[in-house]
Amino acid sequence: MSETIEFQAEARQLLQLMIHSIYSDKDVFLRELISNASDALDKLRLESYRDKDLEVDTSDLRIELEQDAEARTLTVRDNGIGMTRDEVVELIGTIAKSGTAEMLRQMRESQEAQAEDLIGQFGIGFYSSFMVADRVEMVTRKAGAAEGVHWESTGEGTYTLEPVADAPQGTAITLHLKAEDAEDSLHDYAKPDVVRRIVKRYSDFITWPIRLLSGEDEGDTDPVNSRKALWARPPSEVTDEELTEFYRHVSHDWQEPLETMRLSGEGTFEYQGLLFLPSHAPMDLFMREARRGVQLYVKRVFVMDDCEALVPEYLRFVKGVVDAADLSLNVSREILQQDRQIQAIRKRLVRKVLQTVKALQENEPEKYRTFWGELGRAFKEGLITDPDNREAILAASSFPSTHSADEDTTLTAYKERMPEGQEAIYYLTGASRSSIENSPHIEAFRAKGYEVLLLTDQVDEVWTDTVSEFDGTPMASIAKGDVDLGDEDVPEGFDDLLSWMGTELADDVKEVRLSSRLTSSPACLVGDPGDLSPMLEKMYRAMGQEPPVTKRTLELNPKHALVSGLRDKQGAGEADPDVARLLYGMALLAEGGDLKEPTAFVNTLAERLQKTL
Repeated sequence: MSETIEFQAEARQLLQLMIHSIYSDKDVFLRELISNASDALDKLRLESYRDKDLEVDTSDLRIELEQDAEARTLTVRDNGIGMTRDEVVELIGTIAKSGTAEMLRQMRESQEAQAEDLIGQFGIGFYSSFMVADRVEMVTRKAGAAEGVHWESTGEGTYTLEPVADAPQGTAITLHLKAEDAEDSLHDYAKPDVVRRIVKRYSDFITWPIRLLSGEDEGDTDPVNSRKALWARPPSEVTDEELTEFYRHVSHDWQEPLETMRLSGEGTFEYQGLLFLPSHAPMDLFMREARRGVQLYVKRVFVMDDCEALVPEYLRFVKGVVDAADLSLNVSREILQQDRQIQAIRKRLVRKVLQTVKALQENEPEKYRTFWGELGRAFKEGLITDPDNREAILAASSFPSTHSADEDTTLTAYKERMPEGQEAIYYLTGASRSSIENSPHIEAFRAKGYEVLLLTDQVDEVWTDTVSEFDGTPMASIAKGDVDLGDEDVPEGFDDLLSWMGTELADDVKEVRLSSRLTSSPACLVGDPGDLSPMLEKMYRAMGQEPPVTKRTLELNPKHALVSGLRDKQGAGEADPDVARLLYGMALLAEGGDLKEPTAFVNTLAERLQKTL
C-alpha cells in the first residue's frame, strides 16, 4: 500500500536550495551516490563478520552504474546493507542534525552560497541528485529482511513509500535525468563516457568494483575504477588530484585539504595511515555532537567511521584512514579504548599531527596562518586535556601580542625578544583585543617595553590556569599576584588611606595596596594566582554555575591626582566613602567586570559631578 509523506521542513528547504542553486560542479552528485554505496558495502561486510547467522551473499559485492539513453535514466545500484522503511524515512525524509536550521538561514542570506558547502558540511549528498534529475526513485531492502521498500519523489515537498515483495538486497537509486543541456553535452549523464570520466576522477580509489552497464558495455564486467587503496600505494604513485578526491570522500568536505600526512608502523604493531588537515573549520567543530575521528580499517576491511579512540578531541578536525594489521574485525568501540595497539597508533598519530603543524609554522607561514585562524581554538584545547604533549602544543601555537597589531607570535619568538631583566612571559585574558589593550593592568608593562600576550578566546581563560611555564620560562598573568617591575621605591604616607579604604570596601575587596603596574589609571583590581578571572566567572554563570565568591585586591596608583587628593582629604578627616566606592567601581568597569548595583553607582557619580559644577 502506497503512502505519501511530507519532508521535514528543513529537508524541504534544503531540497529547494539544491534544485535552484547555481552549482559549480554538477558531477559531484555521482561521487556522493557512489560514496554512499561504498559505505553500504563496507557495512554489509562488517555485519557479516559480526553476525554469523546473517544469511547474505558477500562473494560479489559491487557497485553498478546502469544507463538507459532512451529513457534518460541513470541507476546507481549496490548489493550492500540496504535500509528498512523506518531507516529510509529517518535518513532521507528528515535532517536530524542540530544546527541545520541555522545553517540553512545563513545559506539563504549569503550571496556566495554554494550548494557543495551544504553537501560537504552535513553529509547529505543524496539530495544533490535533484540537481540533475526531475524525479528520483529508490528501491532498497535491508540485508536479512524479507521485504523491501520503494521510495519516490520529485523534490517538491513530499515523497511516496510502498512495500516491495521481491526487492533485491541492497539499494538501487534511479535518476530520471533532466533534459540534456544543449550548451554543454559534458553533463549528459546518460552517456557512458561522461559517467566513466566522473568515476575515474572522483571514485577511482573506492575499494569495491564499480561496473558500468550500458548498451555499449553490455557484458563487460571489468571495473571502471582502479580500486587501489591510496594509503597503501607509494607516495610517488599518488597524484595530488587523487589525494584531494580521497580527502573529499572521507571528510565529505568539498574544498581541498590544507595538508596531507602519512604514517606507518612496522614490527610489533603494523599499520598504515593517510591523514588530512582541512583548510577550513567544519561547521560542527564546536557543536556538542560533532563528528570526530578517522576511518578505521583492518587489513583493507572497513571497521568503523569516526574512530574516536584514535583521535583526541582537540584534533577532531583531522580526517583520514588508519589501516591496522592485527586488530579483530569484531572489535567494538568500548574495546578499542583499551586496546594497546590502538593506543600506540593514537600516540603516533598525535605526534605526527603536532609535528606537521610545527613544520607549517616554521616553513609555510601562509598555510600555518590558515590553519591557526580556522582551527587554532580547538587545537589549544589540548593544552588542557593532553598534558603529555603540552610543550609541543604550546610550541606549535601562536598568540596575538602587543608586539604587533597584525601578526601573532610564537612563544619561542616572544622569548627571543625579551629584554634583559624580564623574568616571565606575560599575558592578559579578556573579551577582546581592544579591551585588553586599554586595560589598566597593562600600563606599566607597556611603559617598560615588556611584551604582553593578548588572549581573547574562551579556551585561553582555562588553559592559562593549567600551564605554568614554557621552555623553562614562567608564564604569568599581569592581572594576578603582586608585580615587581624594578621601579623606584613606592611613595610613603599612604598607610592611613589604604587602611581606611580597606575598611570602607571590606565587603568587596580583600585588601587595598599601592600599585607598581599603573601609570595613568587611578586603580585596578588584581586577583591572586589561582583565582578565577572575571571572564571565567562570566563563563561559569553563562553555563548556569555560580562560581565561589572571591575577593580581590584593589591597587591604587600613588602618582594619580585622584588618589593623592583622596589621601590629603583623608588625612584632614574629610574623606568621602562615596569616592572610595567610585574608585572601586571604576576599576571593575575598566577590566570589563559587572557592577553589583549599577544604578547606585550611576547615582553616586551624578551627585559627585553635580558638586563640581
